[in-house]
Amino acid sequence: MEAFALIERNRAEIIDLPKPVLGSPYNAVLTPVAVSVCTSDVNTVYGSGSKKPDNLILGHEAVARVIKTGEKVKDFKEGDIVAVPSMTPNFHDKDIQDGNFLHAGANFSANTLGRSTPGVFAREFEVADADLNLARLPEGVSLGNGLMCTDMATTGFTGAERVNFGDTVAVLGIGGVGLMAICGAALRGAGRIIAVGSRRASIPLAYEYGASEVISYKDHNIVEYVLKATAGKGADVVIIAGGNDRTFSDAIDMVRYGVGKVVNLKLFTGDGSMEIPKFSSGRGMSGKSIYMELGKGGRVRMERLLAMVKYKRFAPEKMITHTFNRFENVVEALQLMKDKGNDVIKTMILTGW
Repeated sequence: MEAFALIERNRAEIIDLPKPVLGSPYNAVLTPVAVSVCTSDVNTVYGSGSKKPDNLILGHEAVARVIKTGEKVKDFKEGDIVAVPSMTPNFHDKDIQDGNFLHAGANFSANTLGRSTPGVFAREFEVADADLNLARLPEGVSLGNGLMCTDMATTGFTGAERVNFGDTVAVLGIGGVGLMAICGAALRGAGRIIAVGSRRASIPLAYEYGASEVISYKDHNIVEYVLKATAGKGADVVIIAGGNDRTFSDAIDMVRYGVGKVVNLKLFTGDGSMEIPKFSSGRGMSGKSIYMELGKGGRVRMERLLAMVKYKRFAPEKMITHTFNRFENVVEALQLMKDKGNDVIKTMILTGW
């Protein structure tokens, strides 16, 4: 079958690989209808992370059609169109009973598609625990909206879940995750939402999704801006969805003492340290909280997001700036996400399968 796979670091190609075989009676095999390339795919190919398996099939954002189910799958059948969450928790591990959905049994156990196990960029792919991970696409929900829920919306909303109504929120980064963090914060009832970013295509959407203002890190000292905007107190919540190695310490600098929350949704590539500044952390006694998060996964999570789309609470498909009509365009989509021009937010590839 056709599959877009990592051949070696800095090199990914469409190659011929064996079709998946059901590894469990609880699993399903699907064929992708629409896929999207994520910045994480770029990091997998061009980053400096851990060694990946040979010919690893990339991809973790898909709306797909079920083509085969294990004998224990009850709720899905051949032909169903489903959203596939980028995070597929290991529901059979006892750590789930501790609420540890993303790292049950092993670190990053939910975060495997296209990272340590074959991903969705192939004519066929397997998903574990179909009844617990897949979500049927509701009538009236477009492929684009479903696709943007699988990773961007669930990840951005994960950051927004720390927001209380009336909070002042700073969102650092206005790519797909940052835009969804803005949207989620607005839906949670945030008061002022200060967005930081400069990508031209994202700025109008940041306002549409709920930003009060959008400032560029190129034109402002963002810490000074947020502190001045809050009369020196700092933001109630700072959500990191972009930036560089300094952004983590900037977030700590600009969040409130005592009750302030920093939520990191960004992958910091490479080795070294993410520094916590001594002064703005109160030399370790500031009462500021730090959360390091992945997007949440699982069927119920995805069904809730799709319900919000169905009933017009938000429309994540507006982030799709580039649509392609053949699977082979996944190569171009990866390059677009690597180059990150001002006109790019998210891609959608309609596979034609």
